[in-house]
Amino acid sequence: MEKAELRRAGGVDYALTRKRVKNLNLRLAPDGSVRVSAPRGVSAAAVDAFVAAHAGWVQKALARHKAAEAARAALAPPEKDQCLALFKEVSDGVYPRFEKVLGGQKPVIKVRDMRTRWGSCHPARRQITLAARLALQPPEAIEYVVVHEYCHFVHPDHQAGFWALVASILPDYKARRALLRSPR
Repeated sequence: MEKAELRRAGGVDYALTRKRVKNLNLRLAPDGSVRVSAPRGVSAAAVDAFVAAHAGWVQKALARHKAAEAARAALAPPEKDQCLALFKEVSDGVYPRFEKVLGGQKPVIKVRDMRTRWGSCHPARRQITLAARLALQPPEAIEYVVVHEYCHFVHPDHQAGFWALVASILPDYKARRALLRSPR
């Protein structure tokens, strides 16, 4: 891996890496740092001039990055124990419909920081795992996800029987599911 040289130009602190590239490349990394990759033959003064010429773009990009970070922090889910308490309360309301299927044993409810799904069900372990960020959703959407996962104890797939069971418990499940897809 190429070693980065820390530099400053036009009021911008950046990390310069020399690579086998044809052009100067200026990027804002996910952590908010500014990175430049440059061909080996380009002088440091030329790179500094390039960064200084794009200082306005860098400042705007950094401002957008900071605003996005602040928005993410404002939308951070509650602590896991608070999420767990909320999800267990919803689960306790759904459980009676599945008590016989589960042999009288409530499933274990877990909370994880999941980015790509709202929940998952592991019937063999009698466990439902829910995304912490689900706690930020409307109560109707939370109930839909919990019911959805409980229905996997009966139907492990998403075939017609699964959706019929979901609809028998929540006739408005499509509207509730839509709440999860709409920006808040």
